[in-house]
Amino acid sequence: MLWTRPLTVLRLLALLLASELVRTGFVVSVLPVAGPSLGFSTALIGLMVGLHYLADALAKGPLGLVTERWGLGRLLTLGAALGLAVIVGTRVAPSPLWLVLGGALWGLAYAALWPGVMNASQAFARPERTARALSVSNLVATPAILAGILLIGPLMQTRPDTAWAVLLGVQVVALVLALTLWTLHLPRQDKDNAETGRNPWAGWSRVGVLLPAAFAQTLAPGLVITLIYPLLARLGLPLSALILPGILFGVSLGLSLWLAGRLADRTHPRRALAPGLLLLALAFLLAALPDLRERVALVTLILGLGYGAFIAGWNGLVARTLPTAHRAAAWGTVMATESLGNAIGPILGGAAWQLAGPAGVFGLGAAVFVLTELYYLWPGRKLGIKPVSGEWEG
Repeated sequence: MLWTRPLTVLRLLALLLASELVRTGFVVSVLPVAGPSLGFSTALIGLMVGLHYLADALAKGPLGLVTERWGLGRLLTLGAALGLAVIVGTRVAPSPLWLVLGGALWGLAYAALWPGVMNASQAFARPERTARALSVSNLVATPAILAGILLIGPLMQTRPDTAWAVLLGVQVVALVLALTLWTLHLPRQDKDNAETGRNPWAGWSRVGVLLPAAFAQTLAPGLVITLIYPLLARLGLPLSALILPGILFGVSLGLSLWLAGRLADRTHPRRALAPGLLLLALAFLLAALPDLRERVALVTLILGLGYGAFIAGWNGLVARTLPTAHRAAAWGTVMATESLGNAIGPILGGAAWQLAGPAGVFGLGAAVFVLTELYYLWPGRKLGIKPVSGEWEG
């Protein structure tokens, strides 16, 4: 087992899965399909979604400090309750004002979820398995996000009542899970708390060093997130053509994540992080070359291997770098910066596609991964990733 308190962490991960399925299903699938019949314009839906995600991103750091005072369980319960209120309100008494205001409040409270889960996963991780524990926590919500798109979307088009029922039912489950965690307070390190009492900024310079890289490494995949369908059309491939490459990606990702996680835990995260970034750069470079259709399987294989190694190395590095005092706020700050990369990536990706097509998008992504690799190597002493006297520092 990866954690010393597995039942607590598993409940947190289940809450994360349920919450991400509902949020993704609501904003990506339900609102665009049901919006016109509810009296919501496309602009209003866009405003709601934008404010929700903006509130989520900006509040991640500050809410980390709030969780240390109030307790993580209480904020998770508040977020789940607000999510249920938004879903029920939209279904029973749709109102533009409530949609926008409720969506923003939901995003504000939702901001405690991801940093809280990552902080708890790190706090309860077995010391020799920290990178793997954080990597599993980081990726566990992916199936729920896909279900919100691929399950709720078709249901909303064919059986809307069932789609609403699924959203409401899963959100009720999320609220029940949050209530079981009501008393959860994460442990704090007395030694680091004493240090922080003398200097409230102790350890935060290391967090600042992480932020440019956190932004860049989410910016690169964000370049292509809205271009999947245009790319398939350019290649003359149906959506079903991604099934086998997707399976290959998943298998290679899982294998790489486990092996690289063991390497990161037993030696140093840099040993997984550096080759992971290089493999990602190679995959994007191969995708930028002509005749991509002939190399789809190879690109997805390299992407899976690279992303698995990268995510293990990145989480291991963050675990070693963040100060244990106010760690929830530090996790929130890093993840808020990652959210900004996710937000700006599609904008740059769309511009690159307009100017140079797929080659421009994937070429830019490869350059971002290479620059991120150089960034990690250049300020090595600040990141704690340089060997000192034959030992790995950090």
